Amino acid sequence: MGEPGQSPSPRFPHGSPPTLRALTLLLLLCGYANSQCKILRCNAEYVSSTLSLRGGGSPGALRGGGEGEGGKGGGGRAAGLGSGGLCRALRSYALCTRRTARTCRGDLAFHSAVHGIEDLMIQHSCSRQGPTAPPPPRGPALPGSGPIRSSGPPAPDPCDYESRFSQLHGRPPGFLHCASFGDPHVRSFHHHFHTCRVQGAWPLLDNDFLFVQATSSPVASGANATTTRKLTIIFKNMQECIDQKVYQAEVGNLPAAFEDGSVNGGDRPGGSSLSIRTANPGGHVEIRAAYIGTTIIIRQTAGQLSFSIKVAEDVAQAFSVEQDLQLCVGGCPPSQRLSRSERNRRGAMTVDTARQLCKEGLPVEDAYFHSCVFDVLISGDPNFTVAAQAALGDARAFLPDLEKLHLFPSDAGVPPSSATLPAPFLSGLFVLWLCIQ
Repeated sequence: MGEPGQSPSPRFPHGSPPTLRALTLLLLLCGYANSQCKILRCNAEYVSSTLSLRGGGSPGALRGGGEGEGGKGGGGRAAGLGSGGLCRALRSYALCTRRTARTCRGDLAFHSAVHGIEDLMIQHSCSRQGPTAPPPPRGPALPGSGPIRSSGPPAPDPCDYESRFSQLHGRPPGFLHCASFGDPHVRSFHHHFHTCRVQGAWPLLDNDFLFVQATSSPVASGANATTTRKLTIIFKNMQECIDQKVYQAEVGNLPAAFEDGSVNGGDRPGGSSLSIRTANPGGHVEIRAAYIGTTIIIRQTAGQLSFSIKVAEDVAQAFSVEQDLQLCVGGCPPSQRLSRSERNRRGAMTVDTARQLCKEGLPVEDAYFHSCVFDVLISGDPNFTVAAQAALGDARAFLPDLEKLHLFPSDAGVPPSSATLPAPFLSGLFVLWLCIQ
């Protein structure tokens, strides 16, 4: 598929501790835990507690006045990074992993965390006994929140993102759109369109409010082409609005409820600001999260799952440098994109037949049309035309600027060489490669 522009370069803080950065990357990239293993929650709480230690002069510096746990200043190894704050965070992290150890046996992320904590506690001279970090707050601040002026209309519902944003800023909020369907083909927030060979679990989104993970497998034994077979969506708990909710769909099982059986955000005052519904049981689910200005559509067609989202800009951009690997943000990593020669291989039917089938519902020969041709050609299943048509329909409904609805293949069919990619991004991909072996 075409690549209308280059993906934005990831941002890494200069001067942040190498061991801490490497550990965080490893934990966030080495797959995510299942619904029983709670290592994902431990990771999130640790990252949250250590972010509060950053600040001051250099972007990666940790506060603590240069004193270790023993209260000694100066230039020892325990100074600065070996602050009491970091040790408290590590003890809390270790306690969290011990509590979930029984359900996390055999989980790579869990065992990586345990060994990483041990190494960091030794490196920064942290004692095993002592105070721990305070418990995390109930959830992040509402996106776009701020004090309402004393004069004027009454304050809007804090769990109605669009209303609150409009009253605070005097204008409607901006929105972004991302989609994944078919092979999978990914349309990113920045209008990049990639055909990906990604296998296993990859994050589509990973920010302060929302986590979306797609799990893909080959369409046939030995094939480069893959399809999404499973989607996991986590709506993180959010102050007075919602409890944390997890939605999980697999091919053959597209539930119209969250994992706990509920269809809303729980018993908090704003619980109704998260809802799930379906007009086509087993084929189409829509989740609306009004508290973060987000709508998600999941479809099941031709033995694959499609994902489409409209999300407020503030929400989509609320992530840290450690969360830079998101297919909706940067598209597929260059090493995971199918080249033009791979996309032009002979398939289960002739190209002319595939083009004719796709042309009926996709008259414009844009990226959606070419994605349709590829999927039908490789699979031999005409039902893939429905996935492409639905993705285009979602884009038409979700995009704020319809001039960007149709994306066209680029003449530059060769992905960027490794020499053009930032070194931190390559190192992150290398860690990911190690994790999935």
